[in-house]
Amino acid sequence: MNESEFATLAGLALAEIEQRLEASDADLDFELASGGVLEIEFADGSKIIVNRHAAAQEIWVAARAGGFHFRHDGGVWRDTRDGEELFAKLSRLVSAQAGTTVDLLS
Repeated sequence: MNESEFATLAGLALAEIEQRLEASDADLDFELASGGVLEIEFADGSKIIVNRHAAAQEIWVAARAGGFHFRHDGGVWRDTRDGEELFAKLSRLVSAQAGTTVDLLS
């Protein structure tokens, strides 16, 4: 994948995360800043940061539970350690920090 393809795919994924957060009823604030950094802030002040890392061609997620790297497999973004899909992992991470179920899968 070249830089342009990565930028497009990562940008689409971040925009999709933003749309799914907007559609959820979770008590959180979020902002997608220029440069491809999505900051999700929870009622308790904790945050999850999702950003694209062009050099590695990955989407990185920093959460209370740890750091996660996702690489595009030609169809979806998958965790480089356990293969879990990005939106499934984010649903679990956001739910854990929000203290309530947040479904980002649909």
